[in-house]
Amino acid sequence: MLDVRDCNSRLLSLGRLRDVTGARQLFDRMPHRDVVTYTSMISIYLKNGEILEAERLFWEMPERNVIAESAMIDGYAKAGRIGDAQMVFDCMPVRNVYSWTSLVSGYCRIGRVDEAWKIFEQMPGYLDSNRTSEAIELFRLMPQRNMISWTTMVTGLAQNGLIERAREFFDQMPGKDIAAWNAMITAYVDKGFVAEAHELFDRMPDKNVVSWNAMINGYVKNDCQEEAMRLFRLMLLSPVKRNETTLTSVLVACKCIAEIMQLHALASSLGFESDTSLTNALVTMYSRSGDLASAHLAFKGLVMKDVVSWTSMILACSNHGCGEYALQIFAQMLRHGEKPDGITFVGVLSACSHIGLIEKGKTIFNSMSLAYNVEPKAEHYSCLVDLLGRGGHVEEAKTVVCKMPPSECDEAVLGALLGACRVHNEIEVARRVGEQLIRLEQSGSGSYVLLANVYASCGMWTDVGRVRKMMKEKKVKKVPGYSLIEVNMRCHLFYAGDQSHLHAKEIYEMLQLVLPQMKKMHVLPLLTRSNGTKTH
Repeated sequence: MLDVRDCNSRLLSLGRLRDVTGARQLFDRMPHRDVVTYTSMISIYLKNGEILEAERLFWEMPERNVIAESAMIDGYAKAGRIGDAQMVFDCMPVRNVYSWTSLVSGYCRIGRVDEAWKIFEQMPGYLDSNRTSEAIELFRLMPQRNMISWTTMVTGLAQNGLIERAREFFDQMPGKDIAAWNAMITAYVDKGFVAEAHELFDRMPDKNVVSWNAMINGYVKNDCQEEAMRLFRLMLLSPVKRNETTLTSVLVACKCIAEIMQLHALASSLGFESDTSLTNALVTMYSRSGDLASAHLAFKGLVMKDVVSWTSMILACSNHGCGEYALQIFAQMLRHGEKPDGITFVGVLSACSHIGLIEKGKTIFNSMSLAYNVEPKAEHYSCLVDLLGRGGHVEEAKTVVCKMPPSECDEAVLGALLGACRVHNEIEVARRVGEQLIRLEQSGSGSYVLLANVYASCGMWTDVGRVRKMMKEKKVKKVPGYSLIEVNMRCHLFYAGDQSHLHAKEIYEMLQLVLPQMKKMHVLPLLTRSNGTKTH
């Protein structure tokens, strides 16, 4: 008995030899035929120009597949039978790229380019990077182009990162609609070309909320927070109504609690309090500004919480030293059936580290991949090493670093180990880790400073001098620490060692008055004054 798989293989060989007669004889002798058999025979007929035989066999197929259907569309289209090609296409339950492009090419072949374009616009991913030349050629063949076709080309090219080509088409447009302007602005800001985006934004004859949001979000993404706030204030004076996306973007640009509270009030007045993304941003920004209570109120008021909501609150608690409450939020999250992600575990592990729950932290770390299918990354290993180091388990921390995947062993992981070595006087290990960190970290000053402090704590002044010399040679500068405080709705920034504030004298005098009380309450064990001396 002839085996179906062997026969199908022989059919393919006969097809490559263009032996139609031999292929048909084998096909007729086969006692059993599957979908591959029919598809192979149809393809052989089509490749040899026998469209009628292919058609007859296609309609005899007991069960058709996307390959046979696509082949028939291509065959019909090449034979000029575009109506039959369209009929097969319309009946297909599933289409592939070949079926789409065959139909489009068929319409182009007979000069019906407008219809080809309509099909092309419907094609999923029609302007993917591997088909942009095809799209451009089809566009050029069109005898008449309307606003939709122009905008489609600009948007598709811009979304695929081909900004220069998109700008060429944009500049050639006889009339530009808002969608084309917005597509170009979004493409520019996504690539960091904020000036080019703003130039277009200023030239727009009409702007909608998408235009304003794209430009504001572009400034925020590119660390131009002041420009984002300035533009938002201009938007408030315009007739365009802001939406949830506007406020979410602007929140990230807020510098102080007063601005956050004003935006929160605006969101409430506009009825946006139930928006999950906006509330998530509020939780994060309240936390960053030091107002954990307001962050918690915003979180509690949110009815539809997603993984970002829970994670934002966990991170807020962890960053404010409320590790136990962070773990309570995590437990609530699991009870609500929300699956934690990698960022969630960063917050949970940090919480364990801050309150010294070593065993619990290790258990949670091990559960990541086993229970939640989340593979630990560098940031998780960094938290684990920090957890072990803070608890005095330096040897175990070293073991974690040695056994972890080398690709995940970055500056943060080694920095955590170096910090642990410093606290527990593991000088030799600290030396090796510090030197490795300096090789890894090309520009940051943190590793140099930490290693120098390790040497200084042991009186190894020669090594301290060597590290400082390396910093000077590599032009690495220590970034000064700073504090931010808001008084009467104004933000005041204080850098370490900075006495440029108008009321610096009064501020430092007041600090000297409150320091003894702060020390008594264990709020501040050590303060470095601006002149470098330490006040206990």
